[in-house]
Amino acid sequence: MSDSRQGTEKAAGSQRKDVRRNKQILLDAAGAVFVTSGVDAPVRDIAARAGVGIGTIYRHFPTRADLIVAVFRHQVETCAAAGPALLASCPTAYEALEQWIDLFVDFLVTKHGLAAALQHDNAGFETLHAYFIDHLVPVCTQLLDSAAAAGEIRSDIGGLQLMRGVGNLCVGAENDPSYDPRTLVALLVAGLRRPRRPEQASGPGEP
Repeated sequence: MSDSRQGTEKAAGSQRKDVRRNKQILLDAAGAVFVTSGVDAPVRDIAARAGVGIGTIYRHFPTRADLIVAVFRHQVETCAAAGPALLASCPTAYEALEQWIDLFVDFLVTKHGLAAALQHDNAGFETLHAYFIDHLVPVCTQLLDSAAAAGEIRSDIGGLQLMRGVGNLCVGAENDPSYDPRTLVALLVAGLRRPRRPEQASGPGEP
């Protein structure tokens, strides 16, 4: 391969990376704005947060539905990737589960309003729901299995079951700013812990 061809391919690869990185910046900005202002937030607010012009957003996402779907998929992928990363970095599998559930709650809060925004496209929404299930249930299951194998939690709760429980606790948060589901979600996750045996309840030499 000639040096000029190698240089061209290297430049093209670098350009693709830049495009992906710029799209991720846009999607992160849109997700953050959706949390505070909903999925109907002005595009100019998203552009300002991302530090780009409005035209840049429309070039990547011609319609609001395109942007909403892209944000949904991006956050699903980010949440899915966080599971294995947390298992590798946290001191215990249970701590990894706790932190991942916090991220999952953030995702659920961000996607409020998605169904209403895409209600004209039932097939499209069903496709997104399948994407959500296919990517996140295995991650939640892996976290639960790891914590159960370590003896930290009970072993009779499945990934989809836990995710549904968390989702139910998040319902209504978008309509009531005073309601923070994280307190109840934390209680739910704490309820997974296995009861301590009597010999674990006190330290050495304690009654």
